[in-house]
Amino acid sequence: MRALVLAVLVALPVLVALPMLALAEVPTDAKFQMARIRYSGGGDWYGDETSWINLMTGLSERTTIASAKKEAVVSLRSNDIFYYPFVTLTGHGTVTFSDDEAARLRAYLTGGGFLWIDDDYGLDQYIRPQMKKVFPDKEFVELGPEHPVFHQVYELKDGIPKIHEHDGGPGHAFGIFHQGRLVCFYSWNTDIGDGLEDVEVHGDPPEKREAALQMGINLVTYVLTH
Repeated sequence: MRALVLAVLVALPVLVALPMLALAEVPTDAKFQMARIRYSGGGDWYGDETSWINLMTGLSERTTIASAKKEAVVSLRSNDIFYYPFVTLTGHGTVTFSDDEAARLRAYLTGGGFLWIDDDYGLDQYIRPQMKKVFPDKEFVELGPEHPVFHQVYELKDGIPKIHEHDGGPGHAFGIFHQGRLVCFYSWNTDIGDGLEDVEVHGDPPEKREAALQMGINLVTYVLTH
């Protein structure tokens, strides 16, 4: 494992100019903390209940990234998102963004924030048109095994690991870039989050759980160093 050195890691707000919005409460924990998006539409935004907690535990144990012991929950209807450098969106069902929510997410991402979308299964048909509302001029680009995100703390020579069967075939990783920076990572047909859940939730074998953890650690370390 390569040593990972981060000189400063604090929960700072993404700097964007949105004077018309009320300020959210600043997190009190200076450790790295992931936040999940509570979205509209009826989908199970709360899925993978233990995934991001377990990933943050793995970051604390395997890297020099001091991480929080619990995740945050943010809504695109408020400014809360701007206080977290890394947010997630997951689930199986319908996702909808209002025009205001799409604009807020776009401001967050173009201002320095990052979004990981992890399809639990069935999310794809909903999230793609919603992300088009966020970035009408951008497309998801597939990230091959050569992309640096797969070669951070761990060498994932085959690219994104396959955790759950879903529709068969390999897993896929897609990205959206803004001014050369990866601002959104979309894991599809693999379900990394399920591999990160507590072992009793899905009963995944150790090698699948390890692969999911390695992918999660690679993604976070890539985002925080690029």
